[in-house]
Amino acid sequence: MKTTTLLSIFILIVNFLIPNPIYSQRIQPDTDTVTMGPGYTNEIYYSMMNGQQGITDRKLWDIAFKTPRMSACILTNDGAGVELYTYTNSDISGWNNFDTTGFSSWIPMFNSPDDWETGAFNRYQSGHPDYGWGLYNSVTHDVVGDSLFLIKLRNGDFKKLWIVKKESVNNIYDIRYANLDGTEENTLSIDCSPYTTKNFVGFDLTTSSLIDFEPVDKTNWDLLFTKYMGINNGQPYPVTGVLSNIGIKVNKFYPVALNYGMWDLATMDSTRSPIGYDWKVFNGATFTYEIADSTVYFVQDLGGNIHRLVFKAFAGSGTGVIVFEKEMISANGISEKDLTASLAVYPNPANDYINLVINPGNAGRIAYTLSAVSGKSMISQQAEVQKNELNTVRIGTNSLNPGIYILQVSDGTWSVNRKVILSR
Repeated sequence: MKTTTLLSIFILIVNFLIPNPIYSQRIQPDTDTVTMGPGYTNEIYYSMMNGQQGITDRKLWDIAFKTPRMSACILTNDGAGVELYTYTNSDISGWNNFDTTGFSSWIPMFNSPDDWETGAFNRYQSGHPDYGWGLYNSVTHDVVGDSLFLIKLRNGDFKKLWIVKKESVNNIYDIRYANLDGTEENTLSIDCSPYTTKNFVGFDLTTSSLIDFEPVDKTNWDLLFTKYMGINNGQPYPVTGVLSNIGIKVNKFYPVALNYGMWDLATMDSTRSPIGYDWKVFNGATFTYEIADSTVYFVQDLGGNIHRLVFKAFAGSGTGVIVFEKEMISANGISEKDLTASLAVYPNPANDYINLVINPGNAGRIAYTLSAVSGKSMISQQAEVQKNELNTVRIGTNSLNPGIYILQVSDGTWSVNRKVILSR
């Protein structure tokens, strides 16, 4: 208990005199810009580690099918003006007598702003086996369509639409659609299997063609700069903002200093739009957008790295330019809340050496690796340490070039990272 108390006091002193590089050391961040174009014509697929990965025209498709075999999610391109309505005058038996009487009172359905698994077609789902547009058959494992839909396409045309079935085993959707008077009817099968490296595959109901609209594989991007239907004052509203790829986690902190770094003080959000659109506010007096102050986001990419994200400027619909700063602050997003070991690093920034001060808990030996941010190991050693005692390990760095490095310390059961700055 005495050792732990002394260590806690020591680390508090070290953190006060020499800011912990993971949490409060201000490193010059990278400034990056994405350009969506006039009227937000384009969508930008972005990697926090590698920058912009792909750009695509936002208005290429009307509906999109989630590609995994066990998903029944179907999106509409709501950011391009597509609207979907459940046909309220009949079930599927009314296909041949589709009647839009009372259409003005029908409520449009949009994709969930929070969930990639809840597209517009799934909005009224009640949970398995009901997926909104159809019901799961436990014998065949198909999802069988039980609803008809009225859809307004991105070009303004209206069609009637029936998602007849998803053959889950074969990953194939059978769909049927036509003009409202029954002309130009089509019945097609859409095979999602060739597109499983992407999250979705799109479909153009005007040309009856599949659209592979995601420009890169789903493992190559973290954030999507796009236009979509968000919620504004409780109502669906078209917004321009940032959506997270499936599996990406985000934290938002406000109000904080822009060098704030304690990303693990709250549970990270893995929903569709934790960044969203409200990091900017339109000033009606100046007709310009202002960036919300004192707001910091942390993005955990698919590799587990934590990046600090701070928006700096938004030009609006004239050019669609978005400017932001980003900085990787942890190589693999490790939280230290549950560790029995504690450590500090000083001096930092350093010149010829750094001191690793550690209480390893029950460990008698530790391993440490100092790596460049590219991942290349520069120093890798082991050290004998006293259990449950304060230890100091000096690490020589005079052979390394100035720059940013990641120090990883581990005993085989836990691992902690620290950012280290070498200067000359």
